[in-house]
Amino acid sequence: MKIQVLVSTINQTDHSLVKKMNITTDAIIGNQCNHNSIEEFKNGHNKVLYLNFNEKGVGLNRNNSLMRANGDICLFADDDMTFVDDYKTIVTNCFEKLPKADVIIFNLIEKEPKRYINKRVKRINRFNYLRYGTARITIKLDSIRANGIYFNQCFGGGTSHCHGEDNLFLNDCLKKGLKIYAVPYAIATLTENRKSTWLNDYNEKYLQDQGILYKTISKRYWKLLCLQDAIRKRKRYNISIINAYNRMTHNTYDKNEKN
Repeated sequence: MKIQVLVSTINQTDHSLVKKMNITTDAIIGNQCNHNSIEEFKNGHNKVLYLNFNEKGVGLNRNNSLMRANGDICLFADDDMTFVDDYKTIVTNCFEKLPKADVIIFNLIEKEPKRYINKRVKRINRFNYLRYGTARITIKLDSIRANGIYFNQCFGGGTSHCHGEDNLFLNDCLKKGLKIYAVPYAIATLTENRKSTWLNDYNEKYLQDQGILYKTISKRYWKLLCLQDAIRKRKRYNISIINAYNRMTHNTYDKNEKN
């Protein structure tokens, strides 16, 4: 079983990121920077491909790597992660124990935990998939390709809507009938070298984008999704439920109606 890491990063000027992230398998580094080039080199016995493109958008960056991937199992990653030494074994074992899984979601180690922690093996469905980000997602490449699943390039860092590409990716997986599982094993540590806007900056723009995200997920139920979000995250947003709901729904444009 070939494991391949797909990293999304920006402004890398050398190849030091591979060592910094403790990548010990094949990898593709999607580096959005100020020039265009493709570099390939060996990291021990493993192949590393650097895609240096002068463009913006995390969804576009991940898609560039996903289109060129050739691993059996691919791990999505960000540049603020350091993989544990035995991540290849952990991932391989989980896919062997869950042979029907198309997608497996792992834990990330944080000094001050902010992300949801899986405490047992469980099936992911439409009621719990919104809690997970891309950097803990691993996929069977053949399953993703066979169903034509890619990242929405209008959402996420570097686009007009600051977050949500991960939610849309998992939503598409569920729509296509793929089997998603969460497991209680960590594959990487977050180095906390950069601020995560979606975890900390719940401003008006964030709430507007949240409403647009829910409308993209479901044109029928998007307002109910906004309401449950406003109720569930009322302490994080630090504003009233009604205020949060109104910001998500009243400023949501209608372009999605045409798509």
